[in-house]
This record gives sequence, structure tokens and C-alpha cells, in this order.
Amino acid sequence: MAGGPAETAAPVLPEGRYGTGRAKTSRRWRRWLFLAVALLVSGLIAWVAYVNLGSAPIDAERIAFSEKPGNAMEITINVTRDDDNRPGVCVVRVRDRTGAESGRKELLIPAGVKYSRMTTTIKSIGEPVTADVFGCSYDIPRYLSTP
Repeated sequence: MAGGPAETAAPVLPEGRYGTGRAKTSRRWRRWLFLAVALLVSGLIAWVAYVNLGSAPIDAERIAFSEKPGNAMEITINVTRDDDNRPGVCVVRVRDRTGAESGRKELLIPAGVKYSRMTTTIKSIGEPVTADVFGCSYDIPRYLSTP
């Protein structure tokens, strides 16, 4: 009754009773599948980031702003676009002391030159303290386009 190493060996199962043992399959295909999925997902993320965070086709930068009488403010912007044959629109706005938007104006940028400087006056419902550019687009509202 010695508990030696011969008694602790795995028991031998009768043949045909429990089926064949599982063959050791290679797990390489799982690695390749994981790598392919990881590359696909990272490529999709890079594409979405490029589309959403890349340079805009039309962009404006505030150059100056000055207060005008009657709760109004004048803003001067530089507009840069990739296609100078298409007209665009930029939304400019003024803000009050709390930072809330108190006035807004859509400014038509006519086709012509790639770089243009525009100046406009924006009316405000309260006393404005600053003016900025909200955004620009080539999608011009119907009421701004000329017939």
C-alpha cells in the first residue's frame, strides 16, 4: 500500500466507449482572425477621425470686432476655402456677459477668390461683449442665394 507514482497515473479509458479524444488543432487561425479584426477596426477609427477632424473645406477666422451703438457689434473675418468657384455661408454671432449667444447672422460668401475678408454688423438683444464665427458651409439656405 505504498502511494507511489505508479498509482497516480491517469486511468486508461476503454476504447470506443467515450469517443475519440479531441485532436489538437492549431490556434494560429485565431491569431490571424484577431489581427484582421483589429486592423479593420483601427482603420475604420482612423477614417472616421480623418473625416470629422480633418481640415474643413471652408473656414473662417475672426480678425477683429468692435462695439457699435444700439446693442450691435461689427465683426471682420477672413474666409479660406478649397473651392473658390462655389459660394458659401458663414454664421457669425455675438455673446453677452454670461457667454450666451445674443445675436446671430448668416453671411453669404460670394464665389470668386480663395481668400476673402468680410465685415458685417450683428444686432444683439442685449449688450454684446464679444463676437465670433460659429461655422461655415457650402450649404447655402434658399433665402440667402440670389435668383
